[in-house]
Amino acid sequence: MNRQNSPDGPPRRMQALGSGFIIDPAGYIVTNNHVIRHADKITVTLQDNTVLTARAVGHDDRTDLALLKVESKKPLPAVHFGDSDKRRVGDWVLAIGNPFGLSGTVTAGIISSRGRNIDQGPYDDFIQTDAPINKGNSGGPLFDMDGNVIGVNTAIYSPSGGSVGIGFSIPSNEARGILEQLRKTGKVSRGWLGVRIQNVTQDIADGLGLSPARGALVAGVEKDGPAAKAKLQTGDVIQTLDGQPIEGKALPRLSAQLPVGTVAHLGVWRHGKMVDVPVTIGMLPEPAAEPEAKPAAAPKGAAEVSLSALGFSVGPLDAAARQKYNLPLARKVCWLRL
Repeated sequence: MNRQNSPDGPPRRMQALGSGFIIDPAGYIVTNNHVIRHADKITVTLQDNTVLTARAVGHDDRTDLALLKVESKKPLPAVHFGDSDKRRVGDWVLAIGNPFGLSGTVTAGIISSRGRNIDQGPYDDFIQTDAPINKGNSGGPLFDMDGNVIGVNTAIYSPSGGSVGIGFSIPSNEARGILEQLRKTGKVSRGWLGVRIQNVTQDIADGLGLSPARGALVAGVEKDGPAAKAKLQTGDVIQTLDGQPIEGKALPRLSAQLPVGTVAHLGVWRHGKMVDVPVTIGMLPEPAAEPEAKPAAAPKGAAEVSLSALGFSVGPLDAAARQKYNLPLARKVCWLRL
């Protein structure tokens, strides 16, 4: 008996499928980080069925982007990034990818919304589209009608696991800067202010004598961070960044785009008046390494139940058993990384 095919044998090595696109004839390819995360081997299949081995140049967990490199004897056809900031709601777009392993699939739709925050991280600024996007489309391009890439398809909202016309793409103007850093250094450096913030509600604005209700309320200041050194205080409301009005949810993303070591000027509402606070941008600390996952223990009281009269017994189905027998979790409405 082949133990690999036995229920008690080790789990099979899994394969994952995704999409990507070439941005340089020298062989640089963009995809989503979750497509290639923890991969032992990465292969790229081109439209003419040429199969090439790829290496990961770098990845960014926070935006879910990855940059790959393949070697080819001849220059590869490449696409170009467009200006995602110029695209408007209602503009037509095309998504191309590998849904369910069906390579070269093209779907059409419009930009449904811009600047979407789906609570996937502090840098959410997604383009929403109704172009059908499904599992396997991850990392594929979203084109405008001029043939330029304006987004990287990343996630969908789905009660069923399939497309319901609500897909999300990383804007090209955000992706381009991340990918340039990955190409040069293999990692991403972000600017950091060192504040904890919350949005300014109308009640908060009324209490502070602030009109209109806009900006980022400082809820806390990181010890020894850039904001602390600039004497920012809890209760300050950051209204502008380098002269540009901001909303609270946009501050982490905008400050992350600032070069480390530069001086930014914050327009701060403090004690009923605006003050200018210069702050030297620091480098965003790397997140702490995640501890190795351990199999979940069976809940108390979930003992094995004997049904000997029927010839078998049953017990709780825990996370370890689900992984061993490749069983899905309970289905629910979710944000789905494709």
